Amino acid sequence: MSFCVLPSGAKTLKNVTVPASLIGQTGDLITTDLTIKDGKIKEGEIVKTDAGQPAETTIDIPVIDMQGAMVFPTFVDMHTHLDKGHIWPRASNPDGSFMGALETVRADHANWSAPDVEARMDFALRCAYAHGTKAIRTHIDSLDNLAASSFGVIKKMQEKWAGKIDLQASCLVAIDRIFKDEGDFPAIAKIVAEGGHTLGSVTYPVPDLKERLLDFFHFAMMYDLEVDFHVDETDDPTSDTLRTIAETVLELGFKNRVTVGHCCSISVMPEETADEIIALVAKAGLNVVSLPMCNMYLQDRYKGRTPRWRGVTMAHELHAAGVNVSFASDNTRDPFYAYGDLDMIEVMREATRICHLDHTDVPWVNAFLTNPATACGFDAPTLAAGAPADLVICNARGWTELFARPQSDRVVLRDGDPIDRTLPSYRELDAIVS
Repeated sequence: MSFCVLPSGAKTLKNVTVPASLIGQTGDLITTDLTIKDGKIKEGEIVKTDAGQPAETTIDIPVIDMQGAMVFPTFVDMHTHLDKGHIWPRASNPDGSFMGALETVRADHANWSAPDVEARMDFALRCAYAHGTKAIRTHIDSLDNLAASSFGVIKKMQEKWAGKIDLQASCLVAIDRIFKDEGDFPAIAKIVAEGGHTLGSVTYPVPDLKERLLDFFHFAMMYDLEVDFHVDETDDPTSDTLRTIAETVLELGFKNRVTVGHCCSISVMPEETADEIIALVAKAGLNVVSLPMCNMYLQDRYKGRTPRWRGVTMAHELHAAGVNVSFASDNTRDPFYAYGDLDMIEVMREATRICHLDHTDVPWVNAFLTNPATACGFDAPTLAAGAPADLVICNARGWTELFARPQSDRVVLRDGDPIDRTLPSYRELDAIVS
């Protein structure tokens, strides 16, 4: 049961705790009041009684003392894999390794009919919505003749979830399969462009990387698309495709948004090499998204050996260089990550622990809200007057309380009204994934 029951309609939430950056102020956490009317956050003071005390209720707007409860706008999850989600029962990773994940997913592609993908994708979106997420970008496996079918499901989900979750999609194609004049990629790029989606690829060291990137950007420029890469998802310090992507963006003068995800290997490079690459990333204006839970699961995994590093990118150094840094869910219950539920509070809690986002003056909360919105072009989440009253309210009064518990009793408001946060049962998927 939720820690508080809020009425629908207009109300003033008195004595809430909010991140200062989300109301246009400096500092960490601020105690304030939020008035909600007509589904939006409004300006104005709490109505006072003749004695000068806050009225508990007025004719129009009840006043509810929230006793310091933390409030966030609904979250942005900018890197997910909804087409892979929840296949673990039928396609588990045999050893937890990256190669085990690749091979298992590739074998399971044979099961990815449109009804199969639709059922799992809708299940995942219901989870994300219940947890308080409003915008999602998903990557879509596009080889093995999957692009037309899976992007067709995306269109259906965009229509079904309109007004609840703003859904974007990016194709996912290995860089060594991208050619300007041959292979599957020209047709995939056309599907992406016709649907208004994002052009995507996964990069790793190949002898002709620069040529493949130029062919990739040929389509991005021809169709005027934004792009999103999986980059250097490895603990091999010689894997530096991030450098080549940044150099190519600068050489081409490419102006659309470019996102690079994972960027793990930079953390195990010599520091001077990493500094060079970070400077290039900043100069090229790339957006970086870290996926800490999935990378902790996969990276530095060797049978019988304790992992020596955390698998994540250099978030602090990238931020210090002026790079827009975000965090996201990545995979959920598939061979790349056996766990997860598209819960951005879980992502924020785990990222804080894994990446040491605490004990700093940086407003890292933005990396789960405004930063990913900037990277993807979603409407920026904010608690400012005039913003939609799409809120996540937690029974915590500060960061240590927030991160100590999973906040499973949170309240989610959409257009100012509480939603039903009942999560779907995994049993719904038994017929297709058992």
